[in-house]
Amino acid sequence: MKAFALKISTPEGDVFSGEVLSVSVRGAEGDLAVMAGHIPFVSPIKPCDCKITLEDGTEKIGHTDGGILTVSAEKTVILTGSFAWN
Repeated sequence: MKAFALKISTPEGDVFSGEVLSVSVRGAEGDLAVMAGHIPFVSPIKPCDCKITLEDGTEKIGHTDGGILTVSAEKTVILTGSFAWN
């Protein structure tokens, strides 16, 4: 799989910034996953666990209280009020 840039930001600063293989969250319409090459879009996200698959295949899981997911050709960004690693 191909990697892409992901940034997770809170009002206190960036929680994560790096290359990942995928990120999964709960959008307004249900669960969704983003991988490299995904079409650009913006979606609100609900409070949920956020699963990130790193380039080496390991997974990190954190909890967001909701926010906005933005996917573009350059990077994917999650803007959230709070984020805590599980």
